[in-house]
Parts: sequence; structure tokens; C-alpha cells
Amino acid sequence: MTQTPVPVHWKLVIDAEDPHAQADFWAAALRYEVEDNGALVERLLELGALPAAATVDFHGRAAFRDLIAVRHPDDPYDKDRGTGLGRRLLFQRVPEAKTVKNRLHLDLHPGDGLRDGEVERLEGLGASVLRRVKEPAGEWVVMADPEGNEFCVQ
Repeated sequence: MTQTPVPVHWKLVIDAEDPHAQADFWAAALRYEVEDNGALVERLLELGALPAAATVDFHGRAAFRDLIAVRHPDDPYDKDRGTGLGRRLLFQRVPEAKTVKNRLHLDLHPGDGLRDGEVERLEGLGASVLRRVKEPAGEWVVMADPEGNEFCVQ
């Protein structure tokens, strides 16, 4: 009997100078939730498995200093760890700034007739418009998040 392979679980990892600010931006941009790993961080601190220097206070709760994720609000998550089990973006601190064009980017699809309003909302969150594209294949707006990572709004 042949067994159907189980799909591979994944998350998109994005390098960041300030992972927590990026998580706040992208949670608002996508209407996702910032993961709350506070209980896990507290447990690791109590066990001595995590030094206090590896943590920060993030919106009144303990968080890892160098990484934080956002998840789709309808997807399942591990309640003990606060870690999403579905669609996620994980932001990890890196020492260097972004210097070149992304090799991978998100395309946001707010819905028919909603692009201009969505672009305006995203600008209010700290994104910037890089260019507006109008081609026979379609129209979209190329934007940059607060750290300069490009994304498109269809």
C-alpha cells in the first residue's frame, strides 16, 4: 500500500535589524498576530536554559531578543510554546543591513478595487512606495517595509 506523503511544514524567515519592529509592522500589514512566546521564555529562564541577556520585554511580556514570529490568526498554534503551526513569518536579528534586492518577496492581494486604499494603509504603518507598475499583465505597487524589504500590492 502506497502512503501519501505529508506536506512539509514551513515558515518564511526574514533577516532583520529590529525583529520586533518588523513583527509589529508585518502583523499590522497582514492582519496577523505576533506570537506570544512569553510562557516558554519564562520557563527557559527559570530552568537556566536561557540567559536573561537573550530576552527583551516586548509589549509587556518576555520575548526572545533575536527572533519573533507572526502567524495567521486562524491557524493552529502550540499553546505551551506560543508557536504557530501554520502560515508564519519569523524575523531574526542579523548584524548587517539589507544591501541588495530581495530574491524572495511577498505579494499582497487585498481584493478587487482595494489596492490604493491598502497602499495608503501600509504607508501609514511605515511602508514606502518604490514604484507603480502598469503592464499588459496587470498593475501593482512595489513597496518597501520599514527596513527596505520589497513587497508588492496587487
